[in-house]
Amino acid sequence: MAATLSISRLLLSPAAATTTTKSLISPVSLSSKLSFSPLSLKLQSKAIQSKAFSTRQTPTITAAITVGDKLPDATLSYFDSDDELQTTTISSLTAGKKSILFAVPGAFTPTCSQKHLPGFVEKSAELKAKGIDVIACVSVNDAFVMKAWKENLGIKDEVLLLSDGNGEFTKKIGCELDLSDKPVGLGVRSRRYAILAEDGVVKVLNLEEGGAFTFSGADDILKLL
Repeated sequence: MAATLSISRLLLSPAAATTTTKSLISPVSLSSKLSFSPLSLKLQSKAIQSKAFSTRQTPTITAAITVGDKLPDATLSYFDSDDELQTTTISSLTAGKKSILFAVPGAFTPTCSQKHLPGFVEKSAELKAKGIDVIACVSVNDAFVMKAWKENLGIKDEVLLLSDGNGEFTKKIGCELDLSDKPVGLGVRSRRYAILAEDGVVKVLNLEEGGAFTFSGADDILKLL
């Protein structure tokens, strides 16, 4: 009877009810159950981001050709020493020869003009001493632009500057670089690469991600000869 009366008083007493309710919904009791502090939320967010980053895979750089493949034929153009417009083919540049074909995203662009092309010009004698017969720079620019670029850089016959104006060769080897979303309006160009071919067969393919310049320079090819 005493126990029943005690419980009844607890349930009916306003003070007891208030005290009990406060203890159930107090900030201390809530925070002990739910960790919603700014610091904990920040740490949880970082953990989620870290997990997402760890599962993200680096895209594989691929082309339509690989080491061991025969280079597809294509026609390219250039201006000779007599200022006459000429055409040549990939097959004539590589058949029975040791050839280096390297591509740039565009004539007159900074990395191409300051590092990539000048590097091959500077190392042309060393490369030819190692048995290289042809050193050619390919770009998706017209022959007139390539001629102006050659004159601007003071290049003689160290490197042959070839126009793949319609992107024929670039498309055949699967090295298109779509820059049409850029504000400078470059359109579809070529990814940067350096190919070492013997009798038209690819022996080395140093293909860069987009226009990056990390391992397609003259020194990189020299190390492999």
